[in-house]
Amino acid sequence: MTSLLQSIPSPSPEWQQLAIGQWLDAIGVMPLVQGSVLGAVLFGLVVGIVITVVVLAIMLLAGTLTRKDAGWTLLWSLLFGVVLAFLLRIVGPSWGVQTYALCILAGIVVATLLTGYRLRQRGVEAGYVIDIAVWAVLLGIVAARVFHVLTHPDDYFGAGRDPMTALYIWEGGIAIFGALIGGAIGIWIGCRMTGLRFSTFVDALAPGLLLAQAFGRLGNWFNHELFGQPTDLPWGLEIEATNPAFPVGLPPETLFHPTFAYEIVWNVLGAALLLWLDRKRDVQWGRLIALYLIWYGVGRSVFETIRLDPSELLLGIRTNVWMAFLAIAVGVVVWLVQTRRHPGLEPSPWRPGREPGADEGVDSSRYTELPETRTQDEAELAADPAAATTR
Repeated sequence: MTSLLQSIPSPSPEWQQLAIGQWLDAIGVMPLVQGSVLGAVLFGLVVGIVITVVVLAIMLLAGTLTRKDAGWTLLWSLLFGVVLAFLLRIVGPSWGVQTYALCILAGIVVATLLTGYRLRQRGVEAGYVIDIAVWAVLLGIVAARVFHVLTHPDDYFGAGRDPMTALYIWEGGIAIFGALIGGAIGIWIGCRMTGLRFSTFVDALAPGLLLAQAFGRLGNWFNHELFGQPTDLPWGLEIEATNPAFPVGLPPETLFHPTFAYEIVWNVLGAALLLWLDRKRDVQWGRLIALYLIWYGVGRSVFETIRLDPSELLLGIRTNVWMAFLAIAVGVVVWLVQTRRHPGLEPSPWRPGREPGADEGVDSSRYTELPETRTQDEAELAADPAAATTR
């Protein structure tokens, strides 16, 4: 018990990857799908039927099930099952999924669900978050990889390096600041296509984004990576001396700052703070995402300075520290500019003239600014005077 209180152990290296192929092989799935094409098709159909039953049951409980939805769900589920079965024929029992990837996926799911809930409270169907998230996630992943490669060029270019490894994203190496840039572009594209205000969506996303980043940092723990300088603190992190990032010359029992844990705590606290500040959904016009940038930038600027992993330096300061400073500056500017330009509440979560079912003849240049001293109910009535007659 005492040893547990003195340090944080790193998980066993086996936990860095979930050996799904081996598990499927042990229960007889792999021999079935690899034994014959017919076996693969049968397995795929069974998987598709199971998925269909689960999805339809959820839709039935939610009261949204229609005959058309049932048909499309069955079709896509069967197609997914068959494709999955033939992929298993290719990858074999050695196939596995990186735990880090699962942590990132869990963060995306949590952020999506929370953002959808917050959008529903603004009168927006939660389904819109999926339309925008597809753009945000895809561009975010690409930009995260590009940013990592640009800030770690020695890992991919130069003598003895294969430049093609810069494309091997499955081997690890993504940067959150690149993800934020690419994700922001993806959100902007998605909002332009759906008609949602960019500021409405990013404000709804802000708390979930911090939670997603917290899940991502948990993946660093599974990977035994991105730890900090040596420390004598009781919660020091145990790292095996065979780790390539273990500093040369230090004794094997050296403990390190668990920077992943610091950032997890910081991000969760930040998410709770943003949710509390926006409990009435009245921190609008991009000001909540501005607070996110400030909060995350302050924390990252501190945690980054104690990390041991190599990084490009600019004027003797790590590039990610400069990016954290930039995030703080952008957050402050957005807060000041938006507070001055928009002293009231957003008249609608939709861009003018892009509301669902809006008439073509709506004048999209006119809307009402509302003082923030009004309650949310008063704001809604002022934005839609016709609603007053129905209350």
